[in-house]
Amino acid sequence: MTQADKARLFASLHRPGDPLVLYNVWDAGSAKAVAEAGAEAIATGSASVAAAHGFSDAEALPLDLALANAERVVQAVDLPVTIDFEGAYGAEPEAVGRNMARLAATGAVGCNFEDQVIGGEGLHPVAAQAERIRAGRAAAGPDFFINARTDIFLKARAETHDGRMVDEALERARAYAEAGASGFFVPGLVDLALLQRLCAASPLPVNFMAFPGAPPAAAAAAAGVARISHGPFPYRLAIKALKTAAEEIYG
Repeated sequence: MTQADKARLFASLHRPGDPLVLYNVWDAGSAKAVAEAGAEAIATGSASVAAAHGFSDAEALPLDLALANAERVVQAVDLPVTIDFEGAYGAEPEAVGRNMARLAATGAVGCNFEDQVIGGEGLHPVAAQAERIRAGRAAAGPDFFINARTDIFLKARAETHDGRMVDEALERARAYAEAGASGFFVPGLVDLALLQRLCAASPLPVNFMAFPGAPPAAAAAAAGVARISHGPFPYRLAIKALKTAAEEIYG
């Protein structure tokens, strides 16, 4: 398949109630393993990629290394690949566009793009983030799947999540959709009633993040999500297994 074919296939896999499941990888080897396990598409996790290269998250991994790793992942598998691109390594729309164009040139069909201020506090204002998405869309092309992530829920304790926060998230979803986003990622939201309300009203397919203790995939699917990803947890599981095996050797 061409990159455009893969991009269209990837978009078609986002089915509310029958979600695309992404078990996040960090390099070419882990991508091949997940593909061989039966994945329909491949997604990286930024924290996992950074840790595997000896860096912390939040764009501490150099951009050139992030792009080179993305290209190796794309070349390792015959599936659509989406890259967790954090804040696209740029606060201003011009930098976002330039870097998303470079990411699309690796062969990736999409990316996660978050609205938190990398290295700062809080979230970008709605209008500013919409301009950043608009720049990314113009640079990466019409088929590139921009999964617009909001950190409204991730930055607040789960017990404080409420309808007001869903309304705030939906305001962002509508603005991001108008700016050209393809999907809406709400990591940290685990209240199924709130998730169902958000899915019903969102103009974009909703991405749920699975993690230990979160509602199971079937419950998230029933709430209407179109995509389930696993963030850094596959990497943590793999590293834990590696450390345990090493301890048995050296202990």
